[in-house]
Amino acid sequence: MTDRLGPRRSRLALSALLPGLPQLVVGRWGVGGLGLTVWVAFLAVLLTRWARFAAGWGGPLDHQIASLTVVAGLLGTWGWSMFDVSRQAELERSGISQWKLAAEAFKKNRIAVIGAVVIVWVYLIALVTPLIAPYDPAMQGPLMGRLVAPSGEFLLGTDHLSRDVFSRMMYGARISLSIGFVAVGISVTIGTLLGAMAGYLGGWIDAVVMRFVDMVISFPRLVLLIAIVALFDTQSIFLIMAVLGFTQWPGTARIVRGEVLSLREQEFVEATRALGFSRRRIILRHVIPNVLAPVIVTATLGIGNVIVLEAGLSFLGLGLQPPTPSWGSMVADGRDFLLNAWWISTFPGLAIVLTVVAFNLVGDGLRDALDPRLRA
Repeated sequence: MTDRLGPRRSRLALSALLPGLPQLVVGRWGVGGLGLTVWVAFLAVLLTRWARFAAGWGGPLDHQIASLTVVAGLLGTWGWSMFDVSRQAELERSGISQWKLAAEAFKKNRIAVIGAVVIVWVYLIALVTPLIAPYDPAMQGPLMGRLVAPSGEFLLGTDHLSRDVFSRMMYGARISLSIGFVAVGISVTIGTLLGAMAGYLGGWIDAVVMRFVDMVISFPRLVLLIAIVALFDTQSIFLIMAVLGFTQWPGTARIVRGEVLSLREQEFVEATRALGFSRRRIILRHVIPNVLAPVIVTATLGIGNVIVLEAGLSFLGLGLQPPTPSWGSMVADGRDFLLNAWWISTFPGLAIVLTVVAFNLVGDGLRDALDPRLRA
C-alpha cells in the first residue's frame, strides 16, 4: 500500500506545481501536453495583461467573459490534473465502458487528436481575445498606415482602412466560432428530437415529419439563406445563428430516424414498454442516449459547414454589418487588393481552412472511434 501511495503523492505534488506534468511523465502526451500548455499560456496572459484582466471585470460583457475564462482555465486545469491523478488508480481497476473504448480509439488517431488540439486552442484564443489583441478591431489609423505589409508592429499587416488585420482576425474568430457552435446546437437539438419522434412513433407522424424534411432539403440552402436574411432589415448575430440553425437540422433528423428505426425493436426498448414507461420517457431517456454517437459526429462536421456558410454570407454582404469583423467579411474586404495587399484576404481565408479542416478531422476520428466495427 505504501509503495502505491509514494508515486501517487509525487504526482499530486507535480500537479500542484505544473498541471499536466504528471500525465506527461506517465506517457499521456495528448492530455498532459494540452493541460500544461493551457496552464502556462493562461498564466502568461494573467501576468502580462494584468491591467486589462483587472479592468475587464468592470468592462463590457466580452471583457468579463475573457477575464472569467482566464480564471476558469487556470483553476480548471489545476483541478483537472489533481483529480485525474487521484482517480487514475480507481479508473484502472474499474470496468471499461464503451465510451472509454471510444476515447482510447480516438487517442490512437493522431491526426484527429491534432485537430482537436487546434479546435481547443482556437476557441480559447477567441474567448480571451479582448485581453491579448494588440489593437481595437474597429480603430482606423492614419492614411499612411493603409495597406502596411506584415511587420513587427502589425503582425499580419493592415487593411485599406488602416485597421490591424491580426486583431480583426482574432475578434472575427469569436463571431465565426460562436455562430457555428450555437447554430449547430439548434440544428442538432431540433433534428434529434424530430428524428427520434418520427422513428419511434412511426405512422402518420413519421410521414408528416419526413415529408417536411424532404421539403426543406429540396430548397437550395444558400439561396434560402440569402432570401431569409435579405427579408429582415437587421442583420444581427442572433438572426444569423437562428437562420443557419433552423436550416441545417434535416440531415440530423434523417440520421437519427434511421438509427431509431433499428433501436425500437431492441430488447431494452421492449422491456421499457413492458414496464409501462411513457413514450416520452422512452424516447428521451432510453432511445436518444443510444443514438448520440452519430449525432456527435454530425455536429462536429456541421460546425465546419456552418462556418463556411457564414463566411459565404459575409462575403456576399449579408452577414454582420461593419465594423463588426468576421472571417468572411475580412476576405470580402480584401478581394479588391489581392495583388498589392494579399494579406487582407489570405490570413482570414487560411483561418477558415484550418478551422474547418480541424473540425472535419475530429469528425472523422469520432466516426471511427464510436463505430466498433472500425476500431483497430
